[in-house]
Amino acid sequence: MNIFLFELKNYRKSIIIWSLAIGFWILFYMAFFPMISSNSETYDLIMQDFPPEFLAMFGMNSDLPMSSVLGYFGLTFSMAQIPIAIQAANYGFHTLSVEERELTADFLLSKPVKRSKIIISKFFAALLSLSIVNIFVWISSIASIYLFSDAKPFDLNHVLVLLSTVTLFQLFFLSIGMAISVSVKKIRSVLSYSMAMGFGLYIMNSFKSLFSSDVFGIISPYSHFNPTYILIEGHYHITFTIISVLMIIVALVMSYFLYLRRNIPSL
Repeated sequence: MNIFLFELKNYRKSIIIWSLAIGFWILFYMAFFPMISSNSETYDLIMQDFPPEFLAMFGMNSDLPMSSVLGYFGLTFSMAQIPIAIQAANYGFHTLSVEERELTADFLLSKPVKRSKIIISKFFAALLSLSIVNIFVWISSIASIYLFSDAKPFDLNHVLVLLSTVTLFQLFFLSIGMAISVSVKKIRSVLSYSMAMGFGLYIMNSFKSLFSSDVFGIISPYSHFNPTYILIEGHYHITFTIISVLMIIVALVMSYFLYLRRNIPSL
């Protein structure tokens, strides 16, 4: 039995739905930019009335006004990060808990295949599925910027740097979801866990912006890969990126060894 292909086939419908939903999300929001661009002075004045902490909570910055292409794209992309996170977390919580939840472990574990191969195959199937969605994120993002830029100049290199963070962003939620799924007794509702993780870490990042404290941003990938920061600076936040990579590695290693030793209930 080819576990990788079996898992990939199971993700097929999910890949299509998430790809279209996130791609449409980005195109839909960017379609409003020409209207905002035509009233740029009004929007810039409105932004000046808000404190920097409040703007940062919603992914905005006075150095990158919403009336600019990249400023508005940064806001759009920060909103798109939420469904990207929920999908990746959903796969993480689902991939190692489905046999326990549906009591099909007898079928899988009775096959002449090691647990190490099972978890590796499941991980790469989920990662490839997320990578396909990532391609649609790239296409919809670049296409929407060119379609709705209203002939305003922008630095494409900064956009490409931001889009390159999606893989690490997805890996963070996928790996943490896997680690949690093999650490708790049973995952009864994958969606509840993934929604809580996706929105919870987003709120934590908002607290970091509101209170101007990096403490809240240390474990939040929304802070590690902040769209506004990357679009302004043109590069990753090195310290936060290292933290994110270390958390991914620790979570994957933890998932691997806990799964090998886990007592999986069956019929």
